[in-house]
Amino acid sequence: MHKFITAIAFLFYGAQCFAQFHPPAGSLGTSAIHKDSSIFVGWASQCSIQRGLVDVSTPSLGYASVGDSSMAIGEAGLNGVVSLGDGGIATLTFETTIYDGPGWDFAVFENSFDGLFLELAFVEVSSDGVNYIRFNATSNTQDSVQIDGFGQIDATKINNLAGKYKSLFGTPFDLSDLPFSSNLDVTKISHIRIVDVVGSIDNSYSTFDQNGAKVNDPWPTPFTSSGFDLDAVGAININSLSTNQYSIVSKMAVYPNPISNNTKLYFYLQKSASIRIVVHDVYGKELIAFSNRFQAGNNAFDFNGQILPMGVYFISLVNNDFSEVIKIIKNE
Repeated sequence: MHKFITAIAFLFYGAQCFAQFHPPAGSLGTSAIHKDSSIFVGWASQCSIQRGLVDVSTPSLGYASVGDSSMAIGEAGLNGVVSLGDGGIATLTFETTIYDGPGWDFAVFENSFDGLFLELAFVEVSSDGVNYIRFNATSNTQDSVQIDGFGQIDATKINNLAGKYKSLFGTPFDLSDLPFSSNLDVTKISHIRIVDVVGSIDNSYSTFDQNGAKVNDPWPTPFTSSGFDLDAVGAININSLSTNQYSIVSKMAVYPNPISNNTKLYFYLQKSASIRIVVHDVYGKELIAFSNRFQAGNNAFDFNGQILPMGVYFISLVNNDFSEVIKIIKNE
């Protein structure tokens, strides 16, 4: 009897640990969606990047540097990719919000050349730009032997990880798969965040799936194109644009531009609103971030007493219903 119970437990455990998921693009039963599919009704319109190291175990190699945030905007396959590096992060917004509708709700595109060399990333979403909820990812790839920098992954062993499919084929995500959170409104997703998987099985650097398994993917990749190479994010279920969404704020104005230490940013609101203000450098690193409720009419803010060095910066005003970005230059 004991052997019988043990055998049943093994079969059950094995089924859980080695469950097969959707196969590669072009195979029967795949969930891969080609970029030209009519299912896509929108593409990311804004992106900010926080670069990761080329190799987290060797910081002296510096940060990934291939591409820039503009290359993740718009349709897949048109304007290159941006490499995130080990643990790098891309945060994307759209002209409107995404909702949990029938079937898949959006898809993430990477640039794998053959569907076997897969660089993976976790996917998170937010409805307020502050609280992010991660999709429960599964990696049934063995985690006892490191997949080297040119190794391969079987797509049927991974689920809810971006990068599952080859170039021009999106990995789709269904908002109904998310764990429940009172901090998330799945009817109005405003932000999608892509977080590179550090595919090391070394305990010092490992990242883990929902079951506590190490996510093993090609590592290290000690090149400037290290980590997840983000091509695009396509939206499938989007909320209709409304006049109220896009009349709430007028175009931001900064003057003079180039700015000085005392320059203020001015904007006009049609009605009172809570807004998150974020300043990024050209590498996507977040330098300043704060939230405030602004009144209808003319508004202004400075940089909270922080002195920015000379350079180029991007300032974002983010609300559940809109996101606007401007570029500024500081030359003193």
